[in-house]
Amino acid sequence: MSFAGKVALVTGASRGIGEAVARTLGGEGATVFVHYKQRGEDARRVAEAIARDGGRGIPVRADLEDPQAVAAMMDRIREEAGVLDILVANAAATAFKPLLAVGPHNIQRTFAITVQAFIQMVQAAVPLMQGREGKIVAVSGYDSIRFIPGHGILGAAKAAMESLVRYLAVELAPLGINVNAVCPGPVETDSARFYAGDRWHEVAARLVAATPRKRVATPEDVARIIRFLCTGDAGWLCGQTLVCDGGLTLDGGATLFGMA
Repeated sequence: MSFAGKVALVTGASRGIGEAVARTLGGEGATVFVHYKQRGEDARRVAEAIARDGGRGIPVRADLEDPQAVAAMMDRIREEAGVLDILVANAAATAFKPLLAVGPHNIQRTFAITVQAFIQMVQAAVPLMQGREGKIVAVSGYDSIRFIPGHGILGAAKAAMESLVRYLAVELAPLGINVNAVCPGPVETDSARFYAGDRWHEVAARLVAATPRKRVATPEDVARIIRFLCTGDAGWLCGQTLVCDGGLTLDGGATLFGMA
């Protein structure tokens, strides 16, 4: 039970990577605040699974676009737990449109969740992490370093998040708080299937062909790396973004040119 006695907040934890992270930490004894916006039933299901595995899951609702809702969520954690050891900023939302087609509301929403809420949560989390060697992990994405059609706004927001990780890492290191990020390649989630639509099987086949590990990532693949960043063993990592993509970004065009 590596995380016994630890308290964690995982945003966007009702499904996908967030669910896998919440269940991984909870399965090793952590108390996990399972954040959601709309999927309350799914969040309760995740919390129940955590309880069965030996941890404690607490569903907590907040619209991360709303600073007051974010503040209320962090106040609840302070009042209910008194401390926070782990913050995993995973939630994201966007409109999958070309940049020339996005509206101001699309930009505002994407950056509010990925950038503004992240900073606000960190500001509220730091007092709760004092003296506890806190761990903050931001979940970036492949679209921050590679072109994906329709991902321009989200990719820019995630790139900004990675920059914030570097700055926060330096500012918070003297307080004993580690800040790092993961940058997953494409992962088989509901979101990926929604984006691909009827073409998912075709997209998945192309990913398998282009990925040296010859499969599509699962949420659990990413969760295990985030788990490591939440342990004391990752204490000397400071402001790093770990690309976890099965080697996809290292292919160098070999698959495209038929040389793999």
